[in-house]
Amino acid sequence: MVNEAIQAIRKRLLDVMDPELPFLNVMEMGMVREIYTDGEGIVIQITPTYSGCPATDVIADDVLEAAQSIHEQSRIEIIRSPAWTTDWITEEAKKKMERNGIAPPSGQSADKAYLLGKERVIPCPRCKSAETLLVSAFGSTACKAHYQCKHCMEPFDHFKCI
Repeated sequence: MVNEAIQAIRKRLLDVMDPELPFLNVMEMGMVREIYTDGEGIVIQITPTYSGCPATDVIADDVLEAAQSIHEQSRIEIIRSPAWTTDWITEEAKKKMERNGIAPPSGQSADKAYLLGKERVIPCPRCKSAETLLVSAFGSTACKAHYQCKHCMEPFDHFKCI
């Protein structure tokens, strides 16, 4: 029965959306680390995309509400180590980012180019042009950089590799 509840919770969490990227759920963002039973109930471990992410409480509350709708004795543990990485984002989530006008992270591991002032070629998610301009290393959220396409002139965010 507990294994069935865990599977039901996993399925239910597909409907818990990231409040900053409402077209992506917490599972495809890789925020849900583990779901297990500890004898007292079901534990859902989540890792925020940034340790200081202002959406962490909202995400934790939404995950808990979804889990408790399946199994009342559920609780959340926030896991900060190891830190979340864009490597945990599913390929489907990256495609959804692009369809929604956000250049997804590319490559693996931390991208220190923004910190070191190095240029990066980030293709426009709309027209695919490589002729883009970094407007700001910080976009609508700390995890994104703001760009403008020189070809179609549209502004866009890039989800940075971390």
